[in-house]
Amino acid sequence: MKYTVNGNDIKFISDDFDLAETLDCGQAFRWKKEDNGFKGFALDKPLYIEQNGNEFTLKDVSEDEFISFWKDYFDLDTDYASLKKLYSDDKTLKSACEYAKGIRLLRQDTWETLISFIISQNNNIPRIKGIIENMCKMFGGFPDAKTLSSCTEDDIAPLRTGFRAKYILDAARAVNDGRVVLSDLKTLPIEDARNSLMSIKGVGPKVAECVLLYGCYRVEAFPVDVWIKRVMAEYYPDGLPENILSTAGIAQQFLFHYMRTNNTK
Repeated sequence: MKYTVNGNDIKFISDDFDLAETLDCGQAFRWKKEDNGFKGFALDKPLYIEQNGNEFTLKDVSEDEFISFWKDYFDLDTDYASLKKLYSDDKTLKSACEYAKGIRLLRQDTWETLISFIISQNNNIPRIKGIIENMCKMFGGFPDAKTLSSCTEDDIAPLRTGFRAKYILDAARAVNDGRVVLSDLKTLPIEDARNSLMSIKGVGPKVAECVLLYGCYRVEAFPVDVWIKRVMAEYYPDGLPENILSTAGIAQQFLFHYMRTNNTK
């Protein structure tokens, strides 16, 4: 993709990107709306990114950092225009893509995604964000598996994660002990990757799919929640169209947002 360096900032243009639709849709929990953009963290790297129409500015970011990290994080090399053209062969997906043209799939860290979506169970987005923010304050950044594996439930009780505390700690110990090898999740047959994740206490099919999609960029993964169940029952009782299965997870983002927020369908 094309970009320009403007002093300490990086600028680019995209007609297939919207910050609010991407950063506030429930796939990541460390971003906050601020002025014309969003301020947040990925792998404890801070960023303020601003949007004015189809123009985007990453503030105080070096060209090296943009190329090595943020360009990949925001999935800027993927041709979303072509994907939306493919999806538009289907009437429902066409409407979903037209409704929220700027959704992109974030390429997030596997470990952060695993812990974040364990915390997300039976929870709401503001509370999830609050727990994760407080956890980062407690540990001076997002804690790694080794750090959390040495904790007890009492140690993390101030985070008020409730029943999720024991799941967070089991995930940390599974990763730290090598029972679950996060790097393998990106290359294992997807059913094996699912089973590996679901060997962690409290990780069921939905959380496993979220980790594979958001934390491993396994775009064939397809998380199913109440909104997607409704989509499938109403529009796809016989399953998704064959031609989108290889990128079903990206299609899911459009369908989820469309079903959850569009009151005119």
